[in-house]
Amino acid sequence: MKKTRQENIFSSKTLTYFLQLADTMNYTQAAQILGITQPALTQQIKKLEKTIGSPLFYSIGKKLKLSAAGNIMLKSTKEIYSILNETADEIEQSNSATSGEINIGVLSSIQDKVLEDFSIEMYKENPSLTINLRMLTRKEIWESLENNQIDLAIMYLPDSSIKNWKPYEAKKIISDDLMFIHHNKKLSNNSKVRFQDTIDTPWVTYPEGYFLDFILKEKFKNQLVDLPTSAARFTTPNQILKFALETGSNTALPSSFMIDKDVNKMENIDAWVSKMTPNIKFDLAFVYRKNKRLIPRIGNFLDQFDKFLEEKDYLSRLKEKD
Repeated sequence: MKKTRQENIFSSKTLTYFLQLADTMNYTQAAQILGITQPALTQQIKKLEKTIGSPLFYSIGKKLKLSAAGNIMLKSTKEIYSILNETADEIEQSNSATSGEINIGVLSSIQDKVLEDFSIEMYKENPSLTINLRMLTRKEIWESLENNQIDLAIMYLPDSSIKNWKPYEAKKIISDDLMFIHHNKKLSNNSKVRFQDTIDTPWVTYPEGYFLDFILKEKFKNQLVDLPTSAARFTTPNQILKFALETGSNTALPSSFMIDKDVNKMENIDAWVSKMTPNIKFDLAFVYRKNKRLIPRIGNFLDQFDKFLEEKDYLSRLKEKD
């Protein structure tokens, strides 16, 4: 049977290919992510353009741009995905609060000890509930939220990568701030250190695009201070702290991560911890689409997490030794 025009346009494969190319604006990169050849991707896009009777992309030099038709197609495709996600959520809302799966994306720069401990408690009380936890970058978390691949994100806010907050809501876990770790004895008695006094030594930090890398760059820019030289970049706070302590590099890490560190031991190797001035503050929060909380197992998970912290607060649990 010959496919209808609508079937040619709105097949899941066609939409997936179009969305990926619209996201990367690069045929080679999009094809690699999709796991297909570049000619195969080009052929699928040309078929779609032929079906709708208009080009979706055009090139300026080596840069790919969305055409007017492409922008309309992108808007419509996102609306279709939104409807499909809402339909899936409505179906899930009739499910049990203590069984099924919960998919959670956690920003990889976050100290995840409390969440791990809570997940263990939840499993003991609800053995039919499966918690899938993935450590992700900012970009991966946002894409996973938009594509309904995760139910809950645990991330730092405010985050400028989230452009459209309308379908989402946030639930704060704690307020956090950045602590400056350095080896400058002249600053060892200073509870606060100015930005201009932090750049005499190379830094170790997160890779480009990570939340704390982004927020540090913004703060240095706002203070009209040159960015420090980068000695190395790592994806976890443990890696960053170890490198900083053993190489004499500077760094900045969340106070929630530093809370269980032995400051006296650090001072023995000429390493000190101070706040930066002006202070860099942010919130650790759950982020999810608004209708997610209506799904019984998601609502129950969030309610039980609140009770977990009522028994002992987040920072106290971070201090506990395993």
